[in-house]
Amino acid sequence: MPAMEKNSRPAVLVTGGAKRIGAAISRAFGTAGWHVVIHYGRSADAAEALAAELPSAIAIHCNLSDADAAKDMVDRLAAHLTDWRVLVNNASIFVPDDDGDIDMETFRRTLRINAGSPARMARAFLTSARSAGGKRVINLTDQKIANPNPDFFTYTMSKHALAATVPMLAMGAAAPGDRVYALAPGAILPSHDQTPDEIEVSHKLNLLRRRTEASEIADACLWLAEGWLANGETLFVDSGQHLLSQQRDVIYLGRELAG
Repeated sequence: MPAMEKNSRPAVLVTGGAKRIGAAISRAFGTAGWHVVIHYGRSADAAEALAAELPSAIAIHCNLSDADAAKDMVDRLAAHLTDWRVLVNNASIFVPDDDGDIDMETFRRTLRINAGSPARMARAFLTSARSAGGKRVINLTDQKIANPNPDFFTYTMSKHALAATVPMLAMGAAAPGDRVYALAPGAILPSHDQTPDEIEVSHKLNLLRRRTEASEIADACLWLAEGWLANGETLFVDSGQHLLSQQRDVIYLGRELAG
């Protein structure tokens, strides 16, 4: 556990908070005056650099495929942080596969990292963390929970599982002042081997025909952290992508249209 000095700022833990959407979320909270705990798995340099950039932040390592270690990280933070208000479960893995031949090791690892450990961390946070006000859990799911297709099959299963924890945790684990939410992004950043042309096309395959920015996800996290949406709700930030019926992932739809 990194050394922690007494801190009057409200605290947030962002898993996978060193890169991509996680980094945007970390920066948004840091800029808004929060103490940011940036979790990383294999991105130590990026996490330490981002922590040094923000007004008040630390970087902390944990392998989220180990649910016991994930819970232990939360318990240790709860013992040190005096006003820990928000847990953002952002970290996930995104392995290309389909329904043709499910690799069970990929399935088990994906489910542990994307759903099992986040659920266990959320329960520990709601039980153990001290907060001056209500606590918030924000689970990053995916618009695929409303607009599924067989691509990235195990990833999609894991995000459905994570989404299912939100109303259950809201009913069973949260105190009256606490809230548990899902935040469901659409296509935001380049994925895997996409070309610039494919990115430009695929990220506009939504009702508004526009690119949803990572900053919009970060702003939504801040709003959920400080606002009052009904407990157990899901907020979609995807320019309406979840309202479509897409037979393939936009990575492949964009590739077909760009080609």
